[in-house]
Amino acid sequence: MGSFSIWHWLIVLLIVVMVFGTKKLRNMGGDLGGAVKGFKDGMKDGGQSADEKAAAAAAASQVSHAPTADKTTIDVEAKQKS
Repeated sequence: MGSFSIWHWLIVLLIVVMVFGTKKLRNMGGDLGGAVKGFKDGMKDGGQSADEKAAAAAAASQVSHAPTADKTTIDVEAKQKS
């Protein structure tokens, strides 16, 4: 009586599905998987050396600076005469 048999676990699973529903369980599973993936990515990023982090930051700053519009462009919104 110390361990549960497969029938005990199946009954528990059935009760959990009845209480929460399959859609909510699927969403919780997806959220859990996303959290685990984020944790793994964070652990990989935490293992980088300072030089690799500086190179990644420099590459990210070059990408984020998109060219801005010319100062000679005209605003398309015009005020109407009343």
